[in-house]
Amino acid sequence: MYHDKRFQTDVHFPIVAFNHQQMKSSITGSFLAAKRTNFANVADRLSAINPHTLVKISAALRAGDPFKPVTDDEKQCYAILNDIDHVGGHVQGSLSSKKFRRNELWSLMSFKGAPLWFITFSPADSRHPLCIYYAGSKIDFTPHIPLPARERSVLIAQNPVAAARFFHFMVQAFIRHILGVGTSSSGIYGETDAYYGMVEQ
Repeated sequence: MYHDKRFQTDVHFPIVAFNHQQMKSSITGSFLAAKRTNFANVADRLSAINPHTLVKISAALRAGDPFKPVTDDEKQCYAILNDIDHVGGHVQGSLSSKKFRRNELWSLMSFKGAPLWFITFSPADSRHPLCIYYAGSKIDFTPHIPLPARERSVLIAQNPVAAARFFHFMVQAFIRHILGVGTSSSGIYGETDAYYGMVEQ
């Protein structure tokens, strides 16, 4: 976080940085998993798989073309895909991470019961003085918003980091002050036994 916000306002930096983070996490922590009962069989089939067939299938799927296995090699590749799972739950934005989140939520519901409240909120970043303060370089934090609506919208659009910081702050404030988590008092809806939050991906 530099004072001149050089990285926050760079158009390409967030995408490139997040992409590198995903690749690093995938390389250092991802692995393949199979059921223990099928492990020996899956290992034998993996060692005997035709790499040229695998490249052909992946190229067709990458291009968005429909692919139906016809030959024995193609059917073997598809059979392996059904028996193994790519485990990379800690890689943000991956399909495995979403799958793990769903499993966590189902486990929580099994333990605590069905949720009583489904709450969706979207803080208006361009109308809040805190987000304008995060995004601006020469703006003092005051309850009064000093800029017109269009300038505020442009300022937020040019600095997505400020919007992310503001959203994170509002979520933490909601959990603490509305739900009462981490405090000695109950929240607005009563005592919170459990909660689970997700953002759109």
